Amino acid sequence: MTARRPALDRATAMRLAATENERFLVQLRRLRAEDWTKPTDCAGWDVRDLVGHVVGMTEMSASMVEQGKQMSAARKAGGEFIDALTAVQVAKHAKDSTEELVERFAAIGPKSVKGRRRTPGFVRGRTLPIPQTVGAQTESWTIGFLVDVVLSRDPWMHRIDVARATGLDLKLTREHDGVIVNDVVTEWATRHGQPCTVELDGPAGGRWEFAGGGPTVAEDAVDFCRGLSGRGEPALATAVPF
Repeated sequence: MTARRPALDRATAMRLAATENERFLVQLRRLRAEDWTKPTDCAGWDVRDLVGHVVGMTEMSASMVEQGKQMSAARKAGGEFIDALTAVQVAKHAKDSTEELVERFAAIGPKSVKGRRRTPGFVRGRTLPIPQTVGAQTESWTIGFLVDVVLSRDPWMHRIDVARATGLDLKLTREHDGVIVNDVVTEWATRHGQPCTVELDGPAGGRWEFAGGGPTVAEDAVDFCRGLSGRGEPALATAVPF
């Protein structure tokens, strides 16, 4: 099976990475003391746990040394790799104060984008050594798909999780969030291969036609992506990684 590669061009991918980190940081700085203990849509995680994961994942993408440490710890833990990895990240930051978490993300976010931008093409073209599970399917990704795509979708979806948990306003624009949603919709369509029309509402939404005919999927853009991520029923029973 051919490993999945990014569809986004490199410049766009890195612009999305930088903007998403900036927006996540703005959201963190708006959190009230009582918000950190509120449950999220991620089973077993409150807002504090979720932020610990995002900080840990951002650290991993900023440093090859840190990546090696986290991946080694996740392998030793066993079980589904991504679950073990995120558990390692949450545990790493479990004793940090909320102020420390915010400032750590502020410091590591730009370094993460710089590290991702500097990943050379010959590395980005390699296949990840660990198969990935998406929905009920197991597949291979290139390192480039992880670096350019998934590492921006992850904080984007978690920014949505935090907004839903806390009631904070969610900033969405066509220039940023609309580009992420377009990439998600296009990938989703290639995964199921069925003719369909997609009509998504909201600032990040739009209209897409694939092959003509078929069903019409109409809903809010954020809700559509939440479903594909496993936070609901995925449209046409087809998941997309976040």
